[in-house]
Amino acid sequence: MGKIIGITGGIASGKSTVTNFLRKQGFQVVDADAVVHQLQEPSGRLFEALVQHFGQEIILENGELNRPILASLIFSIPEEQEWSKRIQGKIIREELATLSEQLAQTEEIFFMDIPLLFEQDYVSWFDETWLVYVDRDVQVERLMKRDQLSKNEAESRLAAQWPLEKKKDLASHVLDNNGNQDQLLTQVVSLLEGGAKDDRD
Repeated sequence: MGKIIGITGGIASGKSTVTNFLRKQGFQVVDADAVVHQLQEPSGRLFEALVQHFGQEIILENGELNRPILASLIFSIPEEQEWSKRIQGKIIREELATLSEQLAQTEEIFFMDIPLLFEQDYVSWFDETWLVYVDRDVQVERLMKRDQLSKNEAESRLAAQWPLEKKKDLASHVLDNNGNQDQLLTQVVSLLEGGAKDDRD
């Protein structure tokens, strides 16, 4: 049975920097967002559920989901956020469980990148959890810059997730990303070396 490490953070906290580095080191990383995108393709299970719920207005002329409209519908109405969390959460959980079982057969250690790891109670899946952490004001600034959002829009996106401060108390390890990329990746290397030692003990 492979060792499974869950990686989480918040929007614009630098999670992809960590997961890209891990892949370059040869580790398998399951990206929950990528799995969601696959499930939202026209033949996917999520696509069917979303169209059934929101109607044809969320479909583009080419038959794909209109993601900006879908995001605005979900983010702007608390009831829709709840629905999305419940229904999409169930389908995504089933898919991730299948992937996890497959990798556990072949990998000594592998990672799952799950943005809502704590919110949606995935903790019990993992041997340890890593949180990519940034201060709130840094996070807002990076999100505004990355997605060309106003401060209000950025704040409303962040409000849909738990504050990183809250997640700090729940994670096995906290990777501080308030500095530069090299400082962040040095922490990752140190955790990998520590994990390797633990596995040999």
